[in-house]
Amino acid sequence: MSPERILVVDDEDAIREVVATLLEAKGYECVTATNGQEALAQLHSHPPDLVLSDIVMPEMDGLELLGRVRTRDLDVPVVMVTAMHDISIALEAIRRGAYDYILKPFERDQLYHAVHRALEHRRLLLENRRYQQELEQRVAERTAQLRNALEELEQSYDYTLEALGGALDLKDAETEGHCQRVTAYTICIARAMGVGGPELHHIARGAFLHDIGKMAVPDQILRKPGPLTPEEWVIIKRHCDIGHAVLQRIPFLKEAAEIVLSHQEHYDGSGYPRGLKGDEIPLGARIFAIADTLDAMISDRPYRKALPLAAAHEEIAKHAGTQFDPNVVEVFRSLPDRVWQELRENIGEPFRLSQLKSL
Repeated sequence: MSPERILVVDDEDAIREVVATLLEAKGYECVTATNGQEALAQLHSHPPDLVLSDIVMPEMDGLELLGRVRTRDLDVPVVMVTAMHDISIALEAIRRGAYDYILKPFERDQLYHAVHRALEHRRLLLENRRYQQELEQRVAERTAQLRNALEELEQSYDYTLEALGGALDLKDAETEGHCQRVTAYTICIARAMGVGGPELHHIARGAFLHDIGKMAVPDQILRKPGPLTPEEWVIIKRHCDIGHAVLQRIPFLKEAAEIVLSHQEHYDGSGYPRGLKGDEIPLGARIFAIADTLDAMISDRPYRKALPLAAAHEEIAKHAGTQFDPNVVEVFRSLPDRVWQELRENIGEPFRLSQLKSL
């Protein structure tokens, strides 16, 4: 380990040499300068661990040198060694950042003690900084590990939810692929409205899982070819509450659960299950309502062929302000037809929840 370097600055040759000799005898490496200008050159070429400086010197005095040292390196302690017995000057030196102040003539032990304390102070500063840097690095590493673990957990949830969506498709074959398509349409409209980041992910998951509550609906009702009875409609309508109850238990799906609960609400308050009206309905549910109607109209059904996009535009515009949020309708209608055509054509590989982090 190399010895600690001390810069001794004094315009008196005898004092400069005595101080350097005493310190070298203690194992320190000393470099000297006759004034502040020379000291600055030494600071640049041989950065010291400590500066011992007189105050009254030609060309640049000790107080100006002190200011320059503090500007260049906040860690290097400066000890003023001077014959000026003036308390105001001593206080000014401390105010400008001097670590200590020694009056000439001084005892040898007094010099050693001041140097030892100043260098120990510097060591503690550097050790503390290294500790802080290591601590920050460890925190950053642990944070990254935690973030990765949470992402992996969220990914595993998404894979599970995709499987549930696939199971729902098998249960309700009439709407096979519907949750993938309606999710893609919902994301498109949401983006056009300026939605991004975590909110977009919540909306996408809500759209993908909107009918998850139908897993609890008996097959004879879900697949009934004819009209449903009033009693059967009551059972069907429960799927919003059931889906919400399932998803709200999962912390990162709480926002999506609200969309699942509200996806059958109407803008004028005539929907279910809570009869919400206007902005009481979550934005994701208001966007989803249009995407859901779009997919229902431009997809084949057992009782009819897919309708043209123009018919979907007309139907959605007709119900702006009643079933649909007029502002969302306006954004939907501002998008060109090719957007929906391209989305539908490119969903050969179904949209997956595991793709959300790359949105």
